[in-house]
Order: sequence, then structure tokens, then C-alpha cells
Amino acid sequence: MKVDWRPLGVAVGMLLAMAIPAAADGCGRMTHDGQGYVVCEVQADREPALRLWQDDAKGQPLRNFANVRATLGQGESLAFAMNAGMYHADYRPVGLLVIDGVERQPIVTGASNDNFGMLPNGVFCTGGARPFQVIESRAFAEARPPCRLATQSGPMLVIDGALHPRFLIDSDSRYVRNGVGVSPDGQTAWFAISDRAVTFHEFGRLFRDGLGVRDALYFDGSISRLYAPGVNRADFGRSLGPIIGLVDSAG
Repeated sequence: MKVDWRPLGVAVGMLLAMAIPAAADGCGRMTHDGQGYVVCEVQADREPALRLWQDDAKGQPLRNFANVRATLGQGESLAFAMNAGMYHADYRPVGLLVIDGVERQPIVTGASNDNFGMLPNGVFCTGGARPFQVIESRAFAEARPPCRLATQSGPMLVIDGALHPRFLIDSDSRYVRNGVGVSPDGQTAWFAISDRAVTFHEFGRLFRDGLGVRDALYFDGSISRLYAPGVNRADFGRSLGPIIGLVDSAG
């Protein structure tokens, strides 16, 4: 008998999300399977406040959170931000990048030997048919759904409720990792980063089992960074490519 557990997944996600300590910016600390994470939650009504950054007004890569903050207008502040996908040596994104409905970089659908090309990979899309979606890249390329913001990365962590088939429970590949997952109804996005090095399998389980999502996307590992003043995080290190974050406005 096939059991449709999607409503249960929503309930579990809501229950565990409520267990994340509240913060002014929607970020809090969470433990799952003995691993610590920071999870930042964005609800549908806040989707317009999400932004995706790549270059400054002169066309130069922003590369870090301080430069992102310098682009904000009067009365605006950065609630949280993290790196949002893999990039080339010149900081250009490897795959699709859409900012305010404008495609800045085309989608890539081929396999490769790196994490990005560990198919299936996917696209995080906001402001389209649903507030938030994670869509497998080849399906996205065929359907071409509208997105206000979109960033492509890989591999997918959770695909229709299942972990990526190449994830090994006993893997010795461990990195600090970050990514995004979407609630089954598309009304909530969770951005997460591990406190310490974790495997792909552990990170995927955070989204599937800890947050109850059916689709989640890996952003990166080893260079993963978070800016979240509500949990006293302002990571620094290697320069970044695409950056996604939530902007608060005064008044």
C-alpha cells in the first residue's frame, strides 16, 4: 500500500521549525542527529525581501558580506545572508542565476565530476508559481518556470522526499555545508549551515527528517559562510560568488 506522508511531512517540519529558537532575523540554532546547525526561516510574505547578489554597480563581484551590506539603501539592514551556489575562479556562477527576473547566467544541465554536476542537481526559485521552489535542473530547463530570483547548484540533497542516491551513510567526506530546503506547500524556505563538518547524508537528513522538506538543494561546502547577527555570526574567509540574503527595511 502506498502511503501519502506529505501532510505528515508538513506537520513534522512545522513542529521542528517551531523548536528552532526564535531570533529577530528568523535564524536560530538547531540540533539534529547530534549535529549542530543554524537555520534561517523565511515565510512566503517575506519572499519580496529576499535578495540575490553577484556584482556591484560597476560590474565587479561583491565577494563578501561587507560589500553586500554596502549596497543597501537608507533604512535597510541585512537580516542574514549566505553563499548561494558554486562559482568559477572569476566568481561568476557555474549555473543559472536570475536576479529580479533577469537571467544573468544560463542553466547548465550536463553531468560533471564535481559536486555541481552530481546529477540530479537543481534550482532554487522564488517568486514564481509558488513563493519558494527547488526544481531539478533538467525539469527546470524544459519547463522554464518564471522566477524573480533563481540560483542553480548541486547536488540536490532531497528529491521528492528521498535523499540523493549517491549519498553514503558511512562516507568520510566531511565539510561545513550549507543549502536550502522548501516546505511541501512552497510557503516556507529554510536556509541552513552546519556548525561543523558533516557528510552529505547527514546534511540531507537535516532537511528531510529534521525539517520535513521534500526538496532541498546543496549550495556549497568548505567555503560555506553565514552572516546572521541574531545568532552572533559574521563569517569571513575566502571570497564568494552568488550571495542570497534577507533584507529588513525600517518603517
